[in-house]
Amino acid sequence: MIRLALRVRRAEAEIALAELLELAPSGVEERELPGDVVEYAVYGPPGELPALPELRAAVGGALVDIVSEEIPDDWHERWRAFHRPVELPCERAGGLGLRVRPPWEPAQPGGGGALDLVIDPGQAFGTGAHETTRLCLELLLTLEPGGACVDLGCGSGVLAIAAARLGWGPVLGLDHEEASIEATLANAAANGARVSARRFDLLLDGPPPMAPTVLANLVRPLLLTIARGGFVDGAIPRRLIASGLLVGEADEVAAAFARQVGLREVGRRCRGEWAALLLES
Repeated sequence: MIRLALRVRRAEAEIALAELLELAPSGVEERELPGDVVEYAVYGPPGELPALPELRAAVGGALVDIVSEEIPDDWHERWRAFHRPVELPCERAGGLGLRVRPPWEPAQPGGGGALDLVIDPGQAFGTGAHETTRLCLELLLTLEPGGACVDLGCGSGVLAIAAARLGWGPVLGLDHEEASIEATLANAAANGARVSARRFDLLLDGPPPMAPTVLANLVRPLLLTIARGGFVDGAIPRRLIASGLLVGEADEVAAAFARQVGLREVGRRCRGEWAALLLES
C-alpha cells in the first residue's frame, strides 16, 4: 500500500482540496504541518493512485512538496485508531454536552450526560477532533439554541448536525464540494438530525444566505471574503462563529467583520495555534 501526500500552502488549501477531490473522489486525509502548510494524503496500490503530473497540475502554485511512502498493510486499523471520541461539556446551566465519535467507537452507557453524535470520517472530513472544529463546538455550546442556522463549509456535517441536535432549526449546510454535501446528509440521517445541505461556492456564487446563527469554519481568505461581501440582501446574522484561523489571524478577521458587517467580537477561544471567534450584531 502507498501513501501519497501533497503539501500545499494553507492560504490556498481549500482551493487545492477542491481540485484534488476531482482526482481522488473517495476522500483524502488532512493534516496540519509546521510552516503554514497543509498535507493531503491518499492511499492505495500504486496503479490506482492519481498520477503525479495530474496532481501537480491540480494544485498548481499552491504545491509545496509531494511525498510518497510505503505503509504497512494494517494502515486502515491504524487510521481508525487515530479517530477517537471528542467529549465537550456544556457551559450553560442545564444544557447538554456533546460526545462526537466515529461509528466504530461504542456509545457511552446511559449517554453520559451528553448528546451522542456519530460522524463517519470515511470521506476524510474529520469527526470533530481537529482544533478548529472543536473550538466551534465549544463556542456553540455557550449559546442558547434556537432559530435557523447556516453552516458555511459544512464538510462532514459535524457543526450542522450538532446545531440541529442541540435545538437549532432549520439547519442548512453549504459547501463547494459535492462529496461534502453527500457526507453531511448521510451523517445527518445516521444521527436523526434535520439538516438540509446544498452546494455553494463562496468565491463564485456571491454572498451566502443568512440565518440568525451562522457557523463558518473556513480559512482566513474565505472569512475575509464574507466580511467584504456580507450576506445575501445585505442581511446581518445575530451571531457568527468564525473558525479555521491561526491565532495571529484572529484580530484581522474580527476587525474586518466589525468594520464591514457590524458584527463585533464577544468571545474568543484558542487551542494551540488555532483560534475561533464569537461575533454578534
